[in-house]
Amino acid sequence: MGRRAGARNLEEVDAVDRQVGRRLRLRRALMGLSQERLGELLGVTFQQIQKYERGANRIGAGRLWRLARILGVPVAWFFEDLEDETRSPLLPPGLAEPGVGFVFEPERRPAASAAPPNVDRRETLELVRAFNAIPDPLLRRRLYELVRAVSAASTALSAGERGSA
Repeated sequence: MGRRAGARNLEEVDAVDRQVGRRLRLRRALMGLSQERLGELLGVTFQQIQKYERGANRIGAGRLWRLARILGVPVAWFFEDLEDETRSPLLPPGLAEPGVGFVFEPERRPAASAAPPNVDRRETLELVRAFNAIPDPLLRRRLYELVRAVSAASTALSAGERGSA
C-alpha cells in the first residue's frame, strides 16, 4: 500500500528538479505554448508537463535534450543560476565547474548577487513575446539599449543620485 517505486512527495523534490521545472515553465510561456501543445510535441500528456514544471517528476537526459530542441535553447539553459544552490559540500571551492549558459552580452553579465528579474509576471512574458516578434535585429538591439538606459536612469533616480538639470 506504499507509494509506487520512483514516486516522490513534493517535499522530496530537490533544488535541481525545481529549477529545471521553473525554467521549462518560463520558456514554454515565453514561446506561447500551452502545456497540452508542448506535451504533443514531446509525446507526453499535459499532466506530465505539469509534473515536470513542478519538479514532481524528474526529466531524463534524452527527454531534456528533446525539450531543449523543441524550445530552442541549449540544455545548459535549464541549469542557469543553479550553481550556488547546489554546490556540493564535499567539493572545496574552486573545484566545481563554473556555470555555463547563454548570456546576451557576456561583458555585461550581472553580478551573482543581483536580484533575479521577476519573470513570472504576465507583463514580463508579454514584453518578451512582443520583443521577440520584432523581425529587425537592429531595431531589437536599439530597443534593448533604450530599455537599459531607462532602467539605469530610473535606478539612479531612486538611489538619490539626481543630477543637476
